[in-house]
Amino acid sequence: MPIHSNDISLSLQGESSEIAVITLTRPAKRNALNDGLILALRDIFQGMPSGVRAAVIHGAGDHFCAGLDLSELQERDAGQGLHHSRMWHAALDCVQQGPVPVVAALHGAVVGGGLELASACHIRVADTSSFFALPEGSRGIFVGGGGSVRIPRLIGAARMADMMFTGRVYKAEEGERIGLAQYLVPEGTALDKAMELATRIASNAPLTNYALMHALPRIAEQPADQGFFTEALMAAIVQNAPEAKERVRAFLEGRANKVKRD
Repeated sequence: MPIHSNDISLSLQGESSEIAVITLTRPAKRNALNDGLILALRDIFQGMPSGVRAAVIHGAGDHFCAGLDLSELQERDAGQGLHHSRMWHAALDCVQQGPVPVVAALHGAVVGGGLELASACHIRVADTSSFFALPEGSRGIFVGGGGSVRIPRLIGAARMADMMFTGRVYKAEEGERIGLAQYLVPEGTALDKAMELATRIASNAPLTNYALMHALPRIAEQPADQGFFTEALMAAIVQNAPEAKERVRAFLEGRANKVKRD
């Protein structure tokens, strides 16, 4: 698998190597994102081994990701800036629209491009050391990695605008409350929780996971009548898979666990 950067690593974990663990390995730079790292992330998801069923992204050191590496920020004309942003879009689309569900394990800084990366993941687990910010507004720039599309879908355009207008920083508890993360866990345990969730996700029927990744977001954006029709098509396709039929039989025959309150 080609990787364009020494600042990211991939390992396969789980009983059948079904979980891909992707680590940002620039702790001295607070895992700030450069182009090499973004391209390597794209290549990892485009070349994901066929046996992988879920992925986890986390950052080495004290932070998940402090955003764009401003030391590598180049002056670009409008055309160059457009193409650079579109390169980031294509790479992060490989995370969101890739082959497997992705869980982000967040701690420390989840800032700027780091929040854009986290928002491309399907589940976000934040530990209590996490903090969220979009400082682009105060730096005279604008988000360019898909944040203006993905982040408002999590928290609303007004909250995102406030973060960029004022430099507002959300602590972990506030971030979970407004929707920047779905899980809040004690400091130092985000990766453990993310692995627990990824293991559970990896045990699902692959076609169901695919529908949740690729159909559900589109249905949510469709008018109701189109959404209902798309839902019906996906329900028919997913339930026709042999694995789905076996799981339904197992439930009906009492061989599957029933839903219980924790």
